[in-house]
Amino acid sequence: MAGFRGLRGRRALITGAASGIGLATAERLAEEGAVIGVLDLDTEGAEKAVGKLRELGAEAFCLPADIVDPVAVAAAVGTFEADAGPVEALINNAGWDVAGNFAESDPAIWKKIIDINLYGPLNMTRAVLPGMIERRAGRIVSLASDAGRVGSSGEAVYAACKGGIIAFSKSVAREVARHGITLNVVSPGPSDTPLFARFDESGKLAAALERAIPMRRLGRPEDYPGIIAFLISDDAGFITGQTVSVSGGLTMHG
Repeated sequence: MAGFRGLRGRRALITGAASGIGLATAERLAEEGAVIGVLDLDTEGAEKAVGKLRELGAEAFCLPADIVDPVAVAAAVGTFEADAGPVEALINNAGWDVAGNFAESDPAIWKKIIDINLYGPLNMTRAVLPGMIERRAGRIVSLASDAGRVGSSGEAVYAACKGGIIAFSKSVAREVARHGITLNVVSPGPSDTPLFARFDESGKLAAALERAIPMRRLGRPEDYPGIIAFLISDDAGFITGQTVSVSGGLTMHG
């Protein structure tokens, strides 16, 4: 249900919005009346997502770019701002992983995981933050993972990146709070997304996790857009540097 304050007309850039949680978030923000930039390496998927958002009545823009490349990121942000206006909210959603025990892992894979999951959000944040500081307003929400809070077997490097995103967000939140900018983290538990499907081709892990999760199911893409929309809204204006786990009760902390 729509209704968070300040989202109508808010210009939001979402990475990895061609599918999964990113697309579900874009659809939710479309309901709220936001202006949406779909930034994704999958050009065809991004174009389809934009078409769907426009069918919902949203003003939406396709931004094919690789978040690993800071030059491409800067160009995409520039294109969006030229067409739509200054970025007012950034949602760092794009991610990638491959399963494997760390002792048997390949450093080339480490680099790809780190480039996408750590450097990607850093590149995106660096591209939009100076403008937000100048305008003294902005919202940044990054998706981490509960793997970054409690660890996850077979995901050591991915977990390190997600833990890094949590620490990065808290640190930058302290730096820019006086400029009216907030940074927060949404930390999903295991979720039924294309990324998880590639990670768990046999389905055995999903079955085990469903038994372990108190709500007895994996997360779904539609479980996350509500908290993301809230955190980029005016209703969350006094919330910054926080990490919110959305895991069906799998991880709890106080």
